[in-house]
Order: sequence, then C-alpha cells, then structure tokens
Amino acid sequence: MIQELLNKYLWLVNQFVNAGDSGLTLPEVSRRWEDRWGVPYNRRSFCNHREAISEVFGVDIECDRATNRYFIRGGEDIFDEAGNAAWLINTFTVNNLLSLSRERLRGRISVEPVPSGQKWLTSIMEAMDSGHLLRISYRKYGQDEASQLNVRPYGLKEHERRWYLIAWCEERNAQRVYALDRICSLEVREDTFKPPRGFDLDELFAGSFGIYNPAGKKIQRVLFKADGRESSYLRDLPMHSSQKELSPGLFELRVVPDDNLLIELCRRGSRIEVLEPQELREKVAGEHRKAADLYEDI
Repeated sequence: MIQELLNKYLWLVNQFVNAGDSGLTLPEVSRRWEDRWGVPYNRRSFCNHREAISEVFGVDIECDRATNRYFIRGGEDIFDEAGNAAWLINTFTVNNLLSLSRERLRGRISVEPVPSGQKWLTSIMEAMDSGHLLRISYRKYGQDEASQLNVRPYGLKEHERRWYLIAWCEERNAQRVYALDRICSLEVREDTFKPPRGFDLDELFAGSFGIYNPAGKKIQRVLFKADGRESSYLRDLPMHSSQKELSPGLFELRVVPDDNLLIELCRRGSRIEVLEPQELREKVAGEHRKAADLYEDI
C-alpha cells in the first residue's frame, strides 16, 4: 500500500538527514532497517527505494564512491519550510512520530481533528499513481441526495485541515474540486486516463486564496494595513505565497479576491484594514457591519 511505502521512504530520508554529511554505508542502513522493520534489506530494495524517493519527494540519496557511503546533500534543508517537499515530508514524519508515541505520550500531545475525508486519501493516491478513474458518490452541502460521478483524479490539495480532490468530471465535462469529507463512497474503476500534459496544482492555484479554482478569473492587487502584532504574525506566517510587505505594516497580495479571501480578511477583525480594491474593501466593511448588528443590544 502507498501509505506503508511512504512511511518507509520517510524513515530512510530521516536516517540520512540525521546522519549528516558523513552519511551511512549500505550495511549500516541494512542493520537499521532490520531493527525497525524486522526484515532483511538488500541492495536491490535500497536502489528501488532511492529511485522512488527521488521521484516522489525530489530528494536524491547520493553515493560517495571513494568511501561507499550514502548521503543526502544539504540534508538539513530538507525540512526547511521553503523546500518543495518540506510540507509533505514534515506532515508524514509528524504523523509517524505521533503513531509511534501514542501510548507513551498520551495526554501530552494535542492536535486539531481532521474531518473523516482523509480515509479516502490512500485510494485516491493509488488511483492517481496508476492512472485509474474513480466513481464517487458525492453530496454537496444543501443537497439531499448524493450524485454519482465518474472522475479522473488529477491531484489532491489540503486547505485548512480539509482535503480536496481536483478532478475532471465526465458527467459535467469540466474540471471540478471535491471535498473529501463530502464523498460518501468511492470505487476505483478499471478504466485508465492520462492527466493533462504539464498539469501542476501549484501553478493552477497560484492566484487563488484557498481552494477556489481561479481559472478564468482576474488576479487583482489586494492592499491592506495591519497593526503591529498582526504584522509580526503575517511576517512569520504569510497569508499567501504572493504576500509582500511594501512598508512596515503595509501588505500586498496578488490573488483572485474570492469568498475564501473575504472570510480570511474578516476573521482578522480590526487588526487589519483593507485599502484596495474598493469593491473588496466595501465587502469587508459590509460583513463587519452585519456582524456588529447582531450585537446592537449590548
């Protein structure tokens, strides 16, 4: 299963990151593997795993032919937040540690719950990897009955503790986004497909705040001011990849100003003030007024 393989790949990555520049010999890796997984580890398996790690995470396990020691060049940067695979590697690594420490550290680690849609992750990833279509039963909010849909799984995207499937829907003849926790049932079909050439989720959602597909919508300049404390938070955790601080407390985004962005701006309350575009400024003001009206008796 993909989940089991990912766990093993990440275990290998961690071994070499922890070993640093000195690296590890194959016998050293084999002994650690047998101690951890309880089965022997041969050169052929190691080579297959090296290749898979390079393909999945973009991380190369190199070999110093002079010493026959394997290492990851710049391994300390693997978990840098700016790394392309950093989030994925960190997510799986933390999940593994939590699983291993569940009994010993019970009551001492608290994480936010993730909706049950994550149970479909493995099946969807396997279908993406093998190029198989999916048949899903999907019920949108406000919909009494679920729709039966045949989709081509192009990619998966996480946003605010929820997973989403980006897929081509054969019934709608269009690309759609489906929340995994709204999927009632899922079946992997025998039919196969190929994703569009050069398909890249990061590029697709580059102008989006959240999960709305920005295709065909205009990216705009969003300008806002933040107070001192909020500015510090925004510097440590940018609101969007396009965020720039033009001057102390003055921030700029280049995004499609959709409902997700409106909610995020309103969530920050009086700590920020939207300056541009005017239409978005008015929407934020309107939402704050409606919220204030709910408490007019206070």
